[in-house]
Order: sequence, then structure tokens, then C-alpha cells
Amino acid sequence: MIKTVDRCPGLYCGRTILENLTLSDCGACLRGFRTNESFICSPCEKDLSKYDWLYLGFMTILPLIIHWFCIDINAKKRNFTKGEVILHLSAFFEVTLSAFLTILFTDPVWELKINSCGVNKFSDWYTLFHNPAPNYDKTLYCTQEAVYPLQTMIFVFYLFCVTLMMIIRPGLNARFLPQRGKMAVYYALYIFPILSLLHAVAGGLIYYSFPYLSIVISVVSNAFHFSIKLDQSMKSLIKTSVTQIRNVIIIVGHWLLLAYGIISIPNQITMFSLLLVPIPALFYIFTAKYTHPENFK
Repeated sequence: MIKTVDRCPGLYCGRTILENLTLSDCGACLRGFRTNESFICSPCEKDLSKYDWLYLGFMTILPLIIHWFCIDINAKKRNFTKGEVILHLSAFFEVTLSAFLTILFTDPVWELKINSCGVNKFSDWYTLFHNPAPNYDKTLYCTQEAVYPLQTMIFVFYLFCVTLMMIIRPGLNARFLPQRGKMAVYYALYIFPILSLLHAVAGGLIYYSFPYLSIVISVVSNAFHFSIKLDQSMKSLIKTSVTQIRNVIIIVGHWLLLAYGIISIPNQITMFSLLLVPIPALFYIFTAKYTHPENFK
């Protein structure tokens, strides 16, 4: 029978069960393991919570939005052309397939299921800063992925996104948008390393704030979309919003992202809240004339 003699120092140090059923010294648990109440490294076999799945959904939606934005900003057209539609669909396929492959390659492999350690507190994302120094002597390094696999699987997902983009997109660009299409690929090759660095540094902050980030991104991008219109009159904004397919799709996309953010807020979902989704767009349309620069001359 295995017994722990002394508790391990720090928040994340634990003992690994060896082949001869003895316990190792205190240290970092292996990947896919996390220390339990007895300070023994036990395998992570929890199911992802609803909030965890919503977080992964946000991390999937974010690069898709960036792809679509890069494709759209290089198009410089009021309405979608055939080539632009195909590139948008390609980006959707790349991101969706990357997410699917990431789940398949995460333990348990080849199953549409994810074993998780769970997230108990904010410090779980930053075990690097919680290595104890017993008796203020030598530091005991117990850095590990306590939130397994929510941290590493995002990097795997980004890798799949870049790989599939480089396999699929060049041929489509050459066929449909030889000049403008490749610029969207160049932008993505810069953006994905930035996203990876951001996730490595601020993964925990994003995990706890992504519902509010979704709302902020939706509202800000909604305002940006309307602000680039030359004619800021109410009649023009309403007309372009309901008659041009491109504008309709963009506005509906903003609404869906805003609804996703509202749904993701823990214990705050009401049907009334979802009825507020169109408010930012309507607010801009009805108040744009009051904020025109000519009114402040």
C-alpha cells in the first residue's frame, strides 16, 4: 500500500508512483498528470466543463475571424466576388479541420473526447511562478501543465492552422486571387506567431476573460465596420446594411460573436440578454449623425 510520508511543498509539487510501487521524491508531475490531495501525481481523467468547451470555441473562432478579416481587407470590394467567397470558405474549412484534428490528437487519441485536469484557480496557468524554495534554500522546480491540455492543445491547433493554410491556400490564391489572396496568407504568417506568444503569456487571462473579450471585439469591430462608410447618414447606413450581402453577413457575424460572448458569461444567461445583441449596430446607426466631425467645428 502506497503512503505519503510528508506533504510536498508548494502548490504543484507531487510524487510519482514508480514501477516498483514506491514513490519518487517531490517534483513536477508528468504531462497529463496532476497532484491530488495526497500529493501523488494522478492521471487527468476529468471531462471538460461547458466553460472549457466555450473557451476552446473562442480560441477557434479568433483565428477564423482574423483569416476572414485579412481576406476581406485585401479584397477592397463592396460585394463578395466568387474568388473571395471561395477563400472565406477555405479559411473556414482550414480552421474547422484543424480543430477536429487537434481533438483527435489529444488524449485519448483518435476519440472525440478530451481528458482534462480541470482549472481550479488562476495560478494553474502559471505554475512557473509557484516553484517553492523549502527553507529558503534550493528551489524545487515543479513547473507543469496543471490545466492539461488547455494550454498545449492551442499551440497544436495553431500549428495545424498554419500547415493546412500553406497546403490549401496557395493553389486557391493562384487560381482566384493571384495578388490580393497571397497578402492574406502573409498577414496570417505574422499573426499566428503573435497569437502563440499571446497565449503563452496571457493564456490564463484569456481563459477568464474571453466572454468579455468576445463582447468587446464584436462591439469595436461593429463600430469600425460602420465608421469606414463615406456616407454616415442614417438612411445610407440602413440601406447599405440591408441591401448589400457583404454588409449583411458582416453584421450578422458581429451579432453571433456578441451572442457567443453573452452565452459564455457564467450564470448570467437570460433570454432578455440575447435580445440586446442588435443594440450596438442600431445605436451606431441612430447616433452617427450626432458624432459627425462637422458638428464640432
